Amino acid sequence: MSGSEQSEQISLFDLGGLAAAPGPVPTPPAMPPIALDRLPTDGRLPIPPGTYDNLEALFDHCRQCQRCGLAAGRTNVVVGRGLPTAPLMIIGEGPGQTEDETGLPFVGKSGQLLEKILESVRIDLANEVYICNVVRCRPPGNRAPTPEEIAACRPYLMEQIRLVNPKIILLTGATAVRGVTGRKDGITKIRGQWMDWDGRLCMPIFHPAYLLRNQSREKGSPKWLMWQDIQGVRSKLDELLGRSSSEEF
Repeated sequence: MSGSEQSEQISLFDLGGLAAAPGPVPTPPAMPPIALDRLPTDGRLPIPPGTYDNLEALFDHCRQCQRCGLAAGRTNVVVGRGLPTAPLMIIGEGPGQTEDETGLPFVGKSGQLLEKILESVRIDLANEVYICNVVRCRPPGNRAPTPEEIAACRPYLMEQIRLVNPKIILLTGATAVRGVTGRKDGITKIRGQWMDWDGRLCMPIFHPAYLLRNQSREKGSPKWLMWQDIQGVRSKLDELLGRSSSEEF
């Protein structure tokens, strides 16, 4: 790894001896899709797991969602972007102004830095990554979403995770960690550590916005730590996909 590159840093049943004649395995009846007008508008009520057959159906419902007060102030619902079958899912906190205007997550300054971080270890944004947030509407003034807002939006997030089915989930910042796993640890304490959540491999990392506020690249700085973490993510992704990770970044 060159100095310049370093700096830049997912029965057989006993039938009494009688053999039963083979027959067709009955197919359970398909559950009818839940109509939008039957979905709970109260954010305290659940949306049943398995409600959506695909991400497009989820997107359609999210665009008309009124499950919490954030809906009143949004310009666009920000659901997700990326490969629908991506091995790597990145979950952030919530949309900012640019995201609210475009309807896409992580496209402002934080998103631009995130893309550079992924590119630094040759993670293919178009073919390996899906990006979304804990909440899908912008909190006023870019404040952190409240527990009630996170809870109202969480069923959508759980459905996204189920549908994409990533091999690795990166949780950017403490809000994403709490919103997905319920853990309240400080991000500096748990970043870079692999954890198992619901049978999935997750890693908390610094939010790119935090790195924008901490520009130092000295050893031990947030940017230096992120460089270590993202290299570990690349190596684990290669391992899970059965690829060689011998090449230097």
